[in-house]
Amino acid sequence: MSLNFQRRRGFLIWLTTLACSTSISAYAQTNSNWPDKSIKIIVGYSAGGATDVLTRLVAVKMGNSLGQSIIVENKPGANSNLGAEIVARSPADGYTLYAFSIANTINMSLYPKLGYDALKDLDPVGMIAKIPNILVVNPNLPIKTVADYVRYAKESKDGITFASSGNGSSIHLSGEMFKMQSKVKMLHIPYKGSAPAVTDLLGGQVDSMFDNAPSAMPHIQSGKLRPIAITSAQRSSLLPDVPTLAESGYPNFDVQSWFALAAPAGTPKPIIDKLNAALNKALTAPDVRQRLQELAATPEPGSPEKMRDFETAEVKRWREVVKASGAKAE
Repeated sequence: MSLNFQRRRGFLIWLTTLACSTSISAYAQTNSNWPDKSIKIIVGYSAGGATDVLTRLVAVKMGNSLGQSIIVENKPGANSNLGAEIVARSPADGYTLYAFSIANTINMSLYPKLGYDALKDLDPVGMIAKIPNILVVNPNLPIKTVADYVRYAKESKDGITFASSGNGSSIHLSGEMFKMQSKVKMLHIPYKGSAPAVTDLLGGQVDSMFDNAPSAMPHIQSGKLRPIAITSAQRSSLLPDVPTLAESGYPNFDVQSWFALAAPAGTPKPIIDKLNAALNKALTAPDVRQRLQELAATPEPGSPEKMRDFETAEVKRWREVVKASGAKAE
């Protein structure tokens, strides 16, 4: 081996080492300085809905912990897919986040083509909270228990109708899951949102609905809707006398709408960890916990890894329900 070759080889090794160390140093410095500007969270729904309300609730506290303001932007469209796709295509630098929800795991099976993959294109930050659905009926019906509900559906010529906020929503698929387990005749009536569905339920145009707790609670409290059962595994402290569907003869029935935060795939782990720590801290704040309780929501602090396992299981679970129900995107 010639002396010149050895020198060139040594120089290339030195140059490569220098480049790597410089890159690592820059990487470490970037992550240690993060965040040095405001952060944006995109919500795939209009303002005022559960996803929006919960995201804004934790955003303020997270911003305080991170020392930067966090701006929430609403990008509604295609059952939250528009917002998810925007974030999936954003730089993986921690400055653009997504309000991830149960809808994104359902959409994986509901839509034949998506512009993003919820598991591959978005990295989990952490869970925010879970909210149960409540099986409610028009109080004019002779239904006070789940057994009454099943009996009414079997004795009625046309079965029983249940409204939802749209095809493929957790409200719709809660009903489909109950239909699968109870084997009774149930006719799904989809609406463009929860509000018009509840309006027709109050008016008696439809018989029942597996509505989100925050939407149903005011009507339950006023006596305009009758709660029959709750879809979560445990009873709600807001409705301690309302049994779960599991208690009512349908073991392992546990359906809740859930809400989380995610970042573009490839976001550096130190940044993900900082975001996760800020989120978990926000969920311990007394005023946040009080507001969550008012919404019948249960805070779900945890790690990004825990969220990854959960959302993967949810994709599989809802794929089976979507397939069995024949649900299709609107």
